[in-house]
Amino acid sequence: MEQNKKIRILIFPAEGANAIELHDALSTCVNTEVYGASSVERHGRFIFRNFIGHVPPISDEHFVEAFNRILTDYGIDLVFPTHDTVVRYLAARQDQLAARVLGGDLRTTEICRSKIRTHECFADCDFVPRRVTSFMEAIDYPLFAKPDEGQGAVGARRIDRPEELQTIDFNNYLVTEYLPGEEYTVDCLTDAQGKLRYVSPRSRERLMAGIAVAGRTQPVTGEIERMARIINERLHFVGLWYFQIRRNAAGAFRLMEISARCAGTMCLTRARGVNLPLLSVYAALGYEIAIHENPYQVRMDRALIGRYEIDYPYDTVYIDFDDTITLRGAVNLNVIRYLYQCRNQHKRIVLLTRHAEVIGETLRRYALSELLFDEIVSVSDTESKSSFIDPRRAIFIDNAYKERDEVARVCGIPVFDVDGVEFLLDWRY
Repeated sequence: MEQNKKIRILIFPAEGANAIELHDALSTCVNTEVYGASSVERHGRFIFRNFIGHVPPISDEHFVEAFNRILTDYGIDLVFPTHDTVVRYLAARQDQLAARVLGGDLRTTEICRSKIRTHECFADCDFVPRRVTSFMEAIDYPLFAKPDEGQGAVGARRIDRPEELQTIDFNNYLVTEYLPGEEYTVDCLTDAQGKLRYVSPRSRERLMAGIAVAGRTQPVTGEIERMARIINERLHFVGLWYFQIRRNAAGAFRLMEISARCAGTMCLTRARGVNLPLLSVYAALGYEIAIHENPYQVRMDRALIGRYEIDYPYDTVYIDFDDTITLRGAVNLNVIRYLYQCRNQHKRIVLLTRHAEVIGETLRRYALSELLFDEIVSVSDTESKSSFIDPRRAIFIDNAYKERDEVARVCGIPVFDVDGVEFLLDWRY
């Protein structure tokens, strides 16, 4: 690759928690340029500044031709697939593609996509759960059944009685002993020479749609490291991958599944200073990689976050100061983020304030520059803020209802309370 040339990375599909994690891990790196592409558009358009929609699904007979056109038109160097089926599909067609696909080789991706093949690959290891392959083998209950190809616990269920087991298709379901204990995901990194370079367990303490929304990093035990090394020896990865484990009734960890793609909660590992997506890019390109992990553990809890798109184009923002740019005696961080967003987008920012003190002195006290604003207007108690507003392609932000009501009636423009700034944030970068 040419020196100083940005590494162009395509994330496909650009939807879901793991696509967002890849975006967050890669989009602010100085030497990368990140693109997102999707066949079915959901959240990706709100995240990726470089977003490519209407990609044919992989079931389309012309997919490879269309996908290669995207790869060449945008000069893509590397592809991060985010779904296990897409990982396997692209690995099978690597020789036909105009960019390298990150993940494992075809055999590895096929084993990872099939829970039955995963179990068969490691059947001689003591860390796989006891498997039941027919109704006649079932001795102890409960058991656990999950689809051979599946994710997010979709279709998985606990089996408590023989009559429930009789409904299971053993060719399409993996049935094992029930694992009642705590569950971990173990994030791993393998370099271009096949050497396992990093192992990082994290607990899965609360799940939403199969994705961990609460958990914490955990110390690497000898038991976990041994499992990681055996998996790495039998499969062929380049870059990041992960496996999931759960304790059985006796407290020993048992292997549940392996994946050759990014996990949506790899952010927990990144929080310790180890950016697995970026290290995977460097490994795939043959660069020397170094891993420096910060000496602490991390706890994470998250909830749904909304991102919004308002169909009102505007060029000018009129904004109040007290209890708007400031909040409880401090700078309102959400508003400051938004104002710098406006500067980046070349929008005009006008400060309309009834501040009792000299506004320049107060700005300096908060370490804010007057240069943040294109214009600063001090409004007296006898004047209306609406008289200072040009309503053409403008919005107004003020914490005071009376001010918003007057501007809305006189100027006919959108008005926002401080909480409404959330709906104006642009998360694409």
